Amino acid sequence: MELLGNLWIGAQTAFTLWNLAYCLIGCFLGTAIGVLPGLGPTATIAMLLPITFGLPPVSALIMLSGIYYGAQYGGSTTAILVNLPGESSSVVTALDGYQLAKQGHAGRALGIAAIGSFFAGTVCTLLIALFAPPLAEVALKFGPAEYFSLMVLGLVASIVLASGSLLHALGMIVFGLLLGLVGTDVNSGTARYSFSVPELADGISFVTVAMGIFGLGEIIANLAQEQTRSVMVKKVTGLMPTWSDLKLTFPAMLRGTGLGAVLGILPGGGAMLASFSAYALEKKVSKNAKNFGKGAIEGVAAPESANNAGSQTSFIPMLTLGIPSNPVMALMIGAMIIHGIQPGPQIMTAKPELFWGMIASMWVGNFLLVVLNLPMIGMWVKLLKVPYRMLYPAILLFCAIGVYTVNNTDVDVAMTAFFGFLGVLFMKLGCEPAPLLLGFVLGPMMEENLRRAMLLSRGDPTTFLTRPISVGMLIAAVLLIVIIALPNIRKKREEAFHEET
Repeated sequence: MELLGNLWIGAQTAFTLWNLAYCLIGCFLGTAIGVLPGLGPTATIAMLLPITFGLPPVSALIMLSGIYYGAQYGGSTTAILVNLPGESSSVVTALDGYQLAKQGHAGRALGIAAIGSFFAGTVCTLLIALFAPPLAEVALKFGPAEYFSLMVLGLVASIVLASGSLLHALGMIVFGLLLGLVGTDVNSGTARYSFSVPELADGISFVTVAMGIFGLGEIIANLAQEQTRSVMVKKVTGLMPTWSDLKLTFPAMLRGTGLGAVLGILPGGGAMLASFSAYALEKKVSKNAKNFGKGAIEGVAAPESANNAGSQTSFIPMLTLGIPSNPVMALMIGAMIIHGIQPGPQIMTAKPELFWGMIASMWVGNFLLVVLNLPMIGMWVKLLKVPYRMLYPAILLFCAIGVYTVNNTDVDVAMTAFFGFLGVLFMKLGCEPAPLLLGFVLGPMMEENLRRAMLLSRGDPTTFLTRPISVGMLIAAVLLIVIIALPNIRKKREEAFHEET
């Protein structure tokens, strides 16, 4: 009964006219961004953060959430019709989706992708409603030592699950942690690493780092390697799959949803890892394995269900623990902090309308995305024909205006340009920037909890080893490092990421 009461609070929040409008705007923007190859949800949310300052916190988070799972839907459209994944999580969808389009079954593939995404989204919304409250209750018992150990485990897991070199991922985490140290020390009040620049006294702006590395960096990198886009199908028909298609793909949807739901919670996981894992699993268990890569409909259903499930369940650690599991969730935490909301388990009791409103809006968003994606497929096909070089100047101007309006200072604009240059440099060097953002967000929180734990224990570092939950998470972090250091495991990890690229 308590769950129904909470869902009713959420429905009352999500179904207001303004919140429905912001959810629709988010889903529309997310789909458009997903359709356009190159720009992902991370870059888009980073660019739109300044716009949300004038919105109520619930409306802002509902819109940003819509952009995230909207991009998962939209990415499948280009993957199937053009063989250019709009989103990294849609790479495997292109393997069979494009083959189906070449065979004249583009509508069938798009229909199954939308239904699989909606099914996964609905199931995972229910999972969040069921499992988030008990997890938040457990988290309320956490002290500073437990939170510090949890963040250590999160950072270690993000290194292990980051694509590319382990050394590169570790370097990016450390760089992110160092950037988080810039500013005024909370305890002593002295400036740290500000180099006598007054604008750095409050630290480096989260918007500046996110928009520079993920916004400008992505734009410039994509402009340098613009791909020609030839639409395979001019008119898409037969969007409603047959009963035999649904019967064939339903087990794949179930497996993809289950796997995606689990992987979405893991730090560094999320939609991309979920979609690749679901495709690999489906290829192993399917009776139709020989047709994978040649137009197997299960090869579309499994990854599409998994990537949407992964994007939904990644909200669980963010909402209940205040810990981001991927860069988008780090941006969501940044948005909450900007609006004066402290992420963590206390949100459920302090701001129930925000917590349950976001959960209710997830189902609304998934329903709106089915409506946006299937009947309006013709519009998305036309959007694919817009040259990327024409979009670039407008996006760049939008970024500069957005950054300037945060603090009304040109220093932020210059720093965004600097981080944009760094973002391009990281891509050229093969360094994934996602761990940097996680380190930047978690760094100050780790430092605060480390200091609190040491103060409460009167300077005794063994406090982290005498508390059961804390020591359990530290042991898990050490085990992860040991396992990934084993030659066989490391070789398999490198092979898996090589297959992805």
